[in-house]
Amino acid sequence: MKSVDLQIDARWIAPVVPAKVLEHHSLIVDKGRIIDLCPTARARLQYQAKQHHQLGESIVTPGFINLHNHAAMTLMRGVGSDLPLQQWLEDAIWPMENAQVSYEMVSLGARWSIAEMLTGGTTTFSDMYFYPDAVAEAALEMGLRCQLATPIIDFPTAWATDAADGISKTLALHDQYKHHSRVTIALGPHAPYTVSDETFTKLKTLADQLNLRIQCHVQETQSEVDDAIKAGGERPLQRLHRLGLLGPDFQAVHVVALNDDDIALLAETNSTAVTCPDSNLKLASGLARTRDLLAAGVNLCIGTDGAASNNDQDLLSEARNATLLAKGGSGDATAMTLQQTLQVMTLNGARALGLDDEIGSLEIGKAADMVAINLSDPFLKPLTDPLAAVFYTARACVDQVWIDGRLKAEQGRPAGVDVNALARDVQRMRKTMEKS
Repeated sequence: MKSVDLQIDARWIAPVVPAKVLEHHSLIVDKGRIIDLCPTARARLQYQAKQHHQLGESIVTPGFINLHNHAAMTLMRGVGSDLPLQQWLEDAIWPMENAQVSYEMVSLGARWSIAEMLTGGTTTFSDMYFYPDAVAEAALEMGLRCQLATPIIDFPTAWATDAADGISKTLALHDQYKHHSRVTIALGPHAPYTVSDETFTKLKTLADQLNLRIQCHVQETQSEVDDAIKAGGERPLQRLHRLGLLGPDFQAVHVVALNDDDIALLAETNSTAVTCPDSNLKLASGLARTRDLLAAGVNLCIGTDGAASNNDQDLLSEARNATLLAKGGSGDATAMTLQQTLQVMTLNGARALGLDDEIGSLEIGKAADMVAINLSDPFLKPLTDPLAAVFYTARACVDQVWIDGRLKAEQGRPAGVDVNALARDVQRMRKTMEKS
């Protein structure tokens, strides 16, 4: 028998590749990598594991990938409820950020967000917020992978005096992490209405020179599109394409207000689209045409957005709503299948980050980023389809999370984190923010 680090036996395993659910199979992990996926009966004869988890009525999937977040905004959870996007930004969020954002605030908010993401099965996330160095440190401390899309905007912020200052700080951060296995740096221009053509052109040059990805909020509302046409005669995606930004390394977030030409443009350029359904629903921004994006072959991913506009960091909830909205919004029950939903929140996210050789599916040779979801609740019975139980049943419960084969969450709690102490720090920080 071969000695290995970890064996996980599960009733079901959904590896994404192949796109089917395997019954009574085991994952074999050694030195943080998946070395086998085989029937449990064979695994028990072939391997001797230092750690052996027999999960019973659970389904194991790849770790979830949250492709858009503002992690530190967990400290603004509930701020500006019942407001449309622009009023929410201008009257509630931006004033609080201008008064309160600091390295310490971002560090604490990011840790709180990461703890919540871990308990929901997220193992990799993309963040776009001020003080990205604080987010990087929090992610590394708690063991997650992250892409940091540094915020680039043409007016002063808490992090940078202007776009040039933001670019300079991004380059320094890139130098610090360019050889790191878990942290990647990307460029994060806020939106077409806050970034000039000149700045976008500079970002495109930098992205090409340094092989950086670009993430940007695009066409989040119909009014954004209408204002852009009125001001410059072209839709935001058309403008970004004219400037050369669209392509395999471009991540367009929200993309709610799309027409057929927009979808064709995203498909032709192999750009990624990121939907954040809960945030878009809460802010009444609209519904992304996810069915049409998938049908066109666009690499569709999913994000939570920040907790101020969501109000949680639960990617399973996002996936459930994205699936139901795709069906209900299109009148097509096949608009987004359960296997497509799982791929959207795993392998598609890995492709967007350029990490699909490393994560996103449970294939031999890949990093052992895995989620176990407990389906033993009696109210799930009769359980005909485990993926249907995961995505359509609120009782589905993330039980264990591994990153690189290391257990990072168990029974709804992140490993090695004093959640109660962290919650007290969060409450104190929020009270300070509200007083001032």
